[in-house]
Amino acid sequence: MPSIILEGPIIKDVEKKRELVKELTKVVSKFYGLPEKAIVVLIKENPPENVGVGGELVIDRLKAKSD
Repeated sequence: MPSIILEGPIIKDVEKKRELVKELTKVVSKFYGLPEKAIVVLIKENPPENVGVGGELVIDRLKAKSD
């Protein structure tokens, strides 16, 4: 049973999450030749204050862009 673990920013729109899970499932099903019911998708959302890039928190980078 293949599992997809996607880590990224928070997606607030549940409908977008549904679409993302559906599309990822279709692609993995096609390449593995398995039924879609066998594919597991986990979305791990990370708020910008919990992610650092280049030694700086993403929340600080976003704030600098808006200033």
